[in-house]
Amino acid sequence: MAISANRLELLQIADAVAREKSIDRNIVITAMEDAIQKAARSRYGTETEVRAEINSKTGEIRLQRLLQVVETVENVSTEISLDEALARNPEASLGDFIAEPLPPLDFGRIAAQSAKQVIVQKVREAERDRQFDEFKDRVGEVVNGVVKRAEYGNVIVDLGRGEGIVRRDELIPREAFRTGDRIRAYIYDVRREQRGPQIFLSRTHPQFMAKLFAQEVPEIYDGVIEIRSVARDPGSRAKIAVISKDSSIDPVGACVGMRGSRVQAVVGELQGEKIDIIPWNDEPATFIVNALQPAEVAKVVLDEDAERIEVVVPDEQLSLAIGRRGQNVRLASQLTGWAIDIMTENEESERRQKEFQERSNLFMEALNVDEMVGQLLATEGFTSVEEVAYVELDEISMIEGFDNDTAEEIQARARDYLEELETRLDQERRDLGVSDDLRTIDGLTTAMLVALGKDDVKSVEDLAGCATDDLVGWTERKDGETKRFEGALSAFDVSRADAEAMIMSARVSAGWVTEEELNAQQEDGEVADDAEAVEEETEEAAAGAILKG
Repeated sequence: MAISANRLELLQIADAVAREKSIDRNIVITAMEDAIQKAARSRYGTETEVRAEINSKTGEIRLQRLLQVVETVENVSTEISLDEALARNPEASLGDFIAEPLPPLDFGRIAAQSAKQVIVQKVREAERDRQFDEFKDRVGEVVNGVVKRAEYGNVIVDLGRGEGIVRRDELIPREAFRTGDRIRAYIYDVRREQRGPQIFLSRTHPQFMAKLFAQEVPEIYDGVIEIRSVARDPGSRAKIAVISKDSSIDPVGACVGMRGSRVQAVVGELQGEKIDIIPWNDEPATFIVNALQPAEVAKVVLDEDAERIEVVVPDEQLSLAIGRRGQNVRLASQLTGWAIDIMTENEESERRQKEFQERSNLFMEALNVDEMVGQLLATEGFTSVEEVAYVELDEISMIEGFDNDTAEEIQARARDYLEELETRLDQERRDLGVSDDLRTIDGLTTAMLVALGKDDVKSVEDLAGCATDDLVGWTERKDGETKRFEGALSAFDVSRADAEAMIMSARVSAGWVTEEELNAQQEDGEVADDAEAVEEETEEAAAGAILKG
């Protein structure tokens, strides 16, 4: 049978639309079938169940009306009696549908317009689904595109099979793109939204620079050199920490390249952004010293619980370590994940002298001794009255100018002072309304109970309802700045593990959990940790086998 011209044209249109929109041809044909069904319903009645089929080889359109088999026909447009259905199909039964052919449909202007809208809508939905499915797994890639237009500071980018957007705050400062310019950007998010999938691109994302280095440095692409962390002040300066898995390859030298060719290629793409390439080190102190380059560091003091570090630099290196508007120390903090406090050697010396004087004054007041004795105790490293009271007697008597009698007298005065202080603190605890039951929690001193009472934690139930951060404080990082929030026990030497143990002990005392449940939870946690360790060892062994292979 010959195929008519209009049928061929129908298939050609389906092929053309499928190619243009990069979608499956069957989706276009299905959209056409839906459009014909809608037009047929407007012709034969909206309650009529019409099915349209287009032969994908010949282009022939076949219309059918579906009639449900019922005992009593109430609507001839949608129902058929059982007797009549059996006459057409001997196997028909109640509830089945019988297909009845309909004559070809001549589209009117309104029906044709309605059909066109259906086709356009279906094709658009299919195109959006295709675009989302294609780009949803490409998050983290660097793509090349052509600027389609710029509107309100945002740049719309033609990616070939999709369209992305670089928002104004994701563009490097002072860079401008015009229609037709080529642009390279990092896909950091793909979301399905009401108006279609949105592909969000960035040129300021830290991983954009990491991906550019992976393109320029073969060792990074091959996995021999690993980028551990990146910190950027877009358009101005950046720091990148790298480590080599091969001891014979210098990670910094490989990233710099011959005469700086590799790093300069990245700098050129980032509009002249200066890049410091830092060798990664597992030791936080060494890594932070490296991150503060080009400044020289004289000494570092770490506080691992608070993830803070004090860095001492020579006086003439202070401005270099801080950088313009704090840029160098801010990027070093972002790179390492540690809060960094910088001071000069003179400032540290003044602080040490102040602390020495404060300790001396403490001993003079608490022990009722003269300045020389207070300074001698501070010089020997004693930092608190508790240390003096309960240290071995020999450690005091060995101080130059002291004998056993002097040491005994000093310890006796220290213990008397602590007893008096304990009595005073216990009275303050009672005045605050702190329950005696809290004294049964291991690790809590009377001074801590007073601090808890001032923070409105006055019973075992109150302590049981606390989080670890409520006791030891927490640190938040926002926009490159670190802010410290103090907890009720921040003034005391209480670790997070100690605080958590106190809270769990309070929950047991309050009857929230039993000792058995608590032990079971701890065992589950240990099993989970062991499982993670085994999994890591398995992955490392597999990776080693692949490399050897």
